[in-house]
Amino acid sequence: MDFIPDLLKLLVPAGLVLYGMYVTVKLMLERETEKQRVDLKKRYASELTPLRLQAYERMALFLERITPANLLLRLSGEVPVALEFQQLLLREIREEYNHNVSQQIYMSQAVWENVQNAMNEVVLLINEAAGEIAPESPALDLSKKIFEKIIQKNSQPTAAGLKAVKDEVQTVFL
Repeated sequence: MDFIPDLLKLLVPAGLVLYGMYVTVKLMLERETEKQRVDLKKRYASELTPLRLQAYERMALFLERITPANLLLRLSGEVPVALEFQQLLLREIREEYNHNVSQQIYMSQAVWENVQNAMNEVVLLINEAAGEIAPESPALDLSKKIFEKIIQKNSQPTAAGLKAVKDEVQTVFL
């Protein structure tokens, strides 16, 4: 019967040592896993940040390029008739949009919706102005009508979208 107490004297300390080693190894592995996760997150962020900033830059450029004043100056003189000029303006906006549509994955949904709304406002402005003049009018008449509508509204249709892009950049990166 002396055998059981002697066995317990050996097994209890051995069990405690094994349990202590288990806890120590478990904590070490958890710390190492956490460290690897943090390192991976840092590396991911360092690679993603330039892409996100580039996306915001491209959206700002897109909005600047489709601002009616810039759009009209860049494309004026390309076609002589208002109807053709309207089609040219809308095609240019559509091409710019299609070129930049993939950038939406790098920004919030709210900012992307602001960009789309700005584009839609420009398209609406062009179509409204074109609807108020004869299709065979000179392209210059369409330009004048677009500028008149901007003056009436007293704001650029792309201003809200550009502000949203700038605000999100300030919030996220600075």
